Amino acid sequence: METELKETARGTCPVAHGGQSSVGGCPVHRLAEDFDPFQDAYMADPAQFVRWAREQVPIFYAPKLNYWVVTRYDTIKQIFRDPVTFSPSNVLQSFAQPSAEVRQVLERYGYAFNRTLVNEDEPMHLERRRVLMEPFASEHLAEHEPMVRELVRRAVNRFIDTGRADLVDQMIWEVPFTVALHFLGVDDDDREKMRRFAIAHTVNAFGRPSPEEQLAVAETVGQFWQFCGEVLEKMRRTADGPGWMRYSIRQQKLYPDVVTDSYLHSMMQAIIVAAHETTVFATTNALKTLLEHETVWREICADPSLIPAAAEECLRYNGPVAGWRRRTTREVEVEGVRLPVGANILMVVASANHDSAHFDDPEFFDIGRSNASEHLNFGYGAHQCLGRNLGRMEMQIMIEELSRRLPHMRLAEQRFDYLHNVSFRAPRHLWVEWDPAQNPERRDPDILRLRQPVRIGPPRAKDVVRTMEVAAVERPSEDIVVLHLTRPDRRPLPRWSPGAHIDIECGEPDRSRQYSLCSDPENRDAWRVAVQRDPASRGGSRWIHEEVRPGMLLRVRGPRNSFRLDEHAPRYLFLAGGIGITPIMTMAARAKELGTDYELHYSVRSRTSLIFVDELRQIHGDRLHVYVSEEGVRNDLAALIRRASAGTQIYACGPQRMLDTLERLIENRPEVTLRVEHFFGEPSHLDPAKERPFQVVLRNSGLTVEVPADKTLLEVLRAYNIEVQSDCEEGLCGTCEVSVVEGEVDHRDSVLTRAERRENRRMMCCCSRAKTERLVLDL
Repeated sequence: METELKETARGTCPVAHGGQSSVGGCPVHRLAEDFDPFQDAYMADPAQFVRWAREQVPIFYAPKLNYWVVTRYDTIKQIFRDPVTFSPSNVLQSFAQPSAEVRQVLERYGYAFNRTLVNEDEPMHLERRRVLMEPFASEHLAEHEPMVRELVRRAVNRFIDTGRADLVDQMIWEVPFTVALHFLGVDDDDREKMRRFAIAHTVNAFGRPSPEEQLAVAETVGQFWQFCGEVLEKMRRTADGPGWMRYSIRQQKLYPDVVTDSYLHSMMQAIIVAAHETTVFATTNALKTLLEHETVWREICADPSLIPAAAEECLRYNGPVAGWRRRTTREVEVEGVRLPVGANILMVVASANHDSAHFDDPEFFDIGRSNASEHLNFGYGAHQCLGRNLGRMEMQIMIEELSRRLPHMRLAEQRFDYLHNVSFRAPRHLWVEWDPAQNPERRDPDILRLRQPVRIGPPRAKDVVRTMEVAAVERPSEDIVVLHLTRPDRRPLPRWSPGAHIDIECGEPDRSRQYSLCSDPENRDAWRVAVQRDPASRGGSRWIHEEVRPGMLLRVRGPRNSFRLDEHAPRYLFLAGGIGITPIMTMAARAKELGTDYELHYSVRSRTSLIFVDELRQIHGDRLHVYVSEEGVRNDLAALIRRASAGTQIYACGPQRMLDTLERLIENRPEVTLRVEHFFGEPSHLDPAKERPFQVVLRNSGLTVEVPADKTLLEVLRAYNIEVQSDCEEGLCGTCEVSVVEGEVDHRDSVLTRAERRENRRMMCCCSRAKTERLVLDL
């Protein structure tokens, strides 16, 4: 949004900023003063609505809300991970001040809504979460799959031959609602009444009803409170029965000070809504998005194994959560602005999910995106949504059944209508049309017996795959081959950031190798990789050199970037050895675009190993320095490091000997920064006979887990429903990195440098273990 941001005399910021600038200090601007999320434009696309803020003013004060609004990924994630400084106590607080009449209505029903898992402070929140989380474990959630699939198929059966349907009214609302009641153990005697209750709860907690609407909402909320009390008493009489609420009642007998009567009543009301509402909104948005991207819809109809990845990208691109709230418990600085105690914060989660600093090409809908599951729709840390994986399961099954039975379905002409509130978003209706005569099951009834395995949790990195065609193969030298890859249908490819790589399956799914992208990141038509034949190849490079031909289809994952360029450095020194030029050349090109001072040093053994050198000379001129060791010209790394000025960032990729030398040289230069990428590493394998168990404290989740000698930390985290991405699971790719707070790590990966290992701030949980008896992780 091209809008000039100016301070306004009409807006009044509640914080004294002294002489700070308007962007870095007092963030009251014309657009900030006019910010109002209770309108269709915000509900339809909150990320675009606050794009001006995300790009220019990442925190601002909104006088109409009396809230501070934050929009960037890293900031929102940091707020989520600190539930003590940033209290969730205002999450369910109404934006409308209740009148005396409204209070009288609620009092008449004995309304006494209190804290729940959603809006409760520490330490009680984590104590209750630990006591009540077992039914949300993956093995228990999997038990619900047959019921979910049967509910979806029954719903589709009712409209399959009609040619037109409102998917929300005729399937999407009903299935999650029924599943939620089943999971909780609540009878669904009066669906319409409970739907009315759910809408009233959402308006009351997240909306801004008018004075007239407040009275009607209060009446319904009071009835809902009374209804929940009656259901709870009925459950107490059958406490041995099924459902999470009965499980909570049984836990109350064991932990009466943790699971109190007040908590159970309040949680009953909150969870009846929360257990289905997010899933309804997520599925509605997902199907709308998929049908708006017809080629992607056809792709998943042809290959349902892509559905878990597609569902995750739908959550990122067009998720169910617009914003979430927190309140400061102490004075704290956020994005350079000092907030006082008691400041209300609105985190625009949808904006975070479109932050280009975290998601490459965020406006591009890409079901092959490697980090889509890092979206923040489910929160992060201690308050991450317990029911997220049940919702994912339901989404996948609804998308699968519709893609199989109605692949010819399309969006009908319609105007999308939203329930105005700050948190949850999706159209109230989703009309679709199709020709019943083309229903595949009329020709092949056997498709009704098909089913795709459901993924409990986010998709595994190895399953987020795209098919690419080899458009051309070049051989600039005997031991190097250059591949040009395109989509088979020539659709645009996503942009990527310098330093990114892709994984290519080299003949079989378990033989995947990483290769840096070395084309123009802005080129949407094709990607380029260069592969050097490794004499000690385990099958990857040899297969590419011997088997890959133009026109061949390859399974590719990524792009993913664990070697990202810091674009705010004052100076760069780029060092490449041999094939290590591939990630370095894209970084150097970006440095030139940024106008930053840099040098590019490229070393090879023989002149025949020089690739892309003419291209590099054309771009970089005298900033490029080439060294050919067989001709007696070698790079003096020690001299380069001595000359590096303070603040210089060094990026290096090449043989291990070169990287080890750089790490030694940099030890005496703390004022410069070294980042390296390795060619390869030896995979790490667990030998239980030689290992010892250790304990891990998950600081944000409030859990303490034991890692036995025969399991990796990654396996244990998954068992406790803690989401960590992974790919190679051999310590080679860096996907499963977690942050370390305390304890000494036994590093066994091939990703971290020696300096990074000494810092002891990160570890790869697929292979690394503990040297000390206890680790504390930022999870």
